[in-house]
Formats: sequence, C-alpha cells, structure tokens
Amino acid sequence: MRSNGRILAVDIGAGTQDILLYEDGIPVENCVKLVIPSATSMVAGRIANATVAGKNIFLTGHLMGGGSSVRAMKNHLAVGLHVYATPAAAKTVRDDPREVEAMGVEIVDDRPECDCVEIELRDMDLDRLGKALSFFDVSLPEVVAVAVQDHGEIIGKSNRKFRFEHWERFLKNEGCLSDLIYRDNVPSYLTRMLAVQEDVPGAFVMDTGAAAIRGALLDPVVGSRQDDGVLVVNVGNQHTLAALLKGERIWGIFEHHSGLMNRDKLDDYLQRFVQGKVTNEEVYNDGGHGCAILPDAPAPETFGFIAITGPQRHKAGDLGYFAVPYGDMMLSGSFGLVAAVKEYQ
Repeated sequence: MRSNGRILAVDIGAGTQDILLYEDGIPVENCVKLVIPSATSMVAGRIANATVAGKNIFLTGHLMGGGSSVRAMKNHLAVGLHVYATPAAAKTVRDDPREVEAMGVEIVDDRPECDCVEIELRDMDLDRLGKALSFFDVSLPEVVAVAVQDHGEIIGKSNRKFRFEHWERFLKNEGCLSDLIYRDNVPSYLTRMLAVQEDVPGAFVMDTGAAAIRGALLDPVVGSRQDDGVLVVNVGNQHTLAALLKGERIWGIFEHHSGLMNRDKLDDYLQRFVQGKVTNEEVYNDGGHGCAILPDAPAPETFGFIAITGPQRHKAGDLGYFAVPYGDMMLSGSFGLVAAVKEYQ
C-alpha cells in the first residue's frame, strides 16, 4: 500500500464495525485497529432497554442499517409500546412509509408530546469515535472511507432483486474493481451510502461485500493468483458474496444470505456458479439475491482457486484457502477500503 497521509477506514457490518486508521510510514500491522459493535446492534440494545423500562421510543437521525435494530422495534411494538419515527429515520425500517406504518410505527415530523426515549439513528458517528481515540492521543484523519451494505431505495419491488440489478449493471459496465468505490458519484438510489455522506461529508463509500473482496486480494497468496483468475467468497454475517475475478475485472457475481448456507450447500452453489449452471431465478427463489456471469467470461477452470474470507467463513469448511490480509481476516473490508481509496486517488 502506497499513499500520502492517513486514511480512516470503517467497515460496518451487521454485528461489528471494523476500524483501521491507516498511516503512511507505519507497518499496517502496527496501525490503530478497532473491532466494536455496529451502530445497528447498539441501537437494538437501546430499544431493548426502553422495552424493559416500558418506555415509548422516538427515532430520529438518518437512514441506517436495519437488521437487529428493526427486530428490536418489532419486539417493542409487540408488547404494546409505541414507536415514533421521523420520515428519515423511518427509512431504516422500509423505504415505503406505508409499509412502516403497517408495522405499527408512527411517522411524525416532531417529537411526540408523550413521555418517550429519543434514540438517534446513524451508521457513522465520527464525534464519538474521535473522542474515544483522543484518550490515546490519536486524532482522526481528513480522509474517511466507509463500507455499508446498501440494497438501494426501491418501492413496490423486491429489494433483493433491486440490489442484484445493481450488480448486473456493474458487470455489464466492464466490472472493473476500481469502479466499486464512490465519492462524488454515488448512484441516487444508494440511499444508505448517501446518508453516510451526510454524516461524513466527502467520505468515500463502498459496499461491504466489495470491500471484503478487494481486501482478500491483499493476502499475498490470493494476490499472486489475481492475474490468472480466482473465485473470491466473502461469507459475511448476513450476505455471502462470491466473485469470479481475473486481473482487474469481475466476470461473475453470486449473492445469497449466509443464514441459509451450510458447507455442502455453498459447495454445490460455488461449483455450479463457476460452471455457469446457476440461474438468477434459482438463487432468488431460494431466498437469495441472484447470480450472473458475463457470456464472454473466461473458461471455468480459470477460477479453480477459491479464496474465502468473512466472519462466517466457517460455513465454507474446507472449500478453499482462508484469506488473511495482513494477518487479520476481520479487517479484510477495512484493508480493501484503503486499497480502493488509493486506487481512486
């Protein structure tokens, strides 16, 4: 990695946010690193505390990742307590406000007059992170890169299909690795990334799966195979994303939910994916997102080497090589963010 200055890379997943403060002139292994709870898991905890206390809640802030926080909201409503949310915060639950209200959430412009606990939603809180690091005499850099999983804003259509349509457009537009990071060119429908940029103006943003794939290539064993061809698989806490990669180009994408995977099922999917025998419809009907390979992709044997990363990589068993960039698999996405920023610059 070569660059001038310092880069804060934050990979925000379902359970954790993995943080790297990269600095030129310092071995990557010695850079400041943190693995802390994700914002959505912290919000879920605050909602659960309000549920136990019998308090209504008022959600403010921005659109952010859902998952555990949305489940906590549903539990809160199930015991007869109220959930109020501003229009922006309500998008954390669903893009369509009618669906949010159908769940029982009351969308309001101002704080309700009743007694309630206010909970602010946002994926990134640089002020809190900066304060925490200040206790160790560490300051935040000007360059910030953040990875989040963004299905895209869609109303009246499956968000799984919509997310995979984004991948299909990427493949058809030459599928170049360097095109997976955004700064001033975030597509308007990637509203979670845009919300991050509201909190961190000028931030680079990237999809978590894409960041992990880019990071896996920094493992020297995987990187040495990149020009010949490699199948990179990120088994994340929520999504499993696999990419057929040769040189700087991605030729195929497969995406499913990790919770629906085990070793044998993943093995079957990956073998057929490389052979071009998995259809988009099959994956979607199985509860996943989709599968696509460009018609002029290299021969299947090009992708015989399998590199695996991600916090749920145990689901892959012995299916491939476990990528460990800079000796730390948990920061694959953060390393990928830094590499992508340097390529962007």
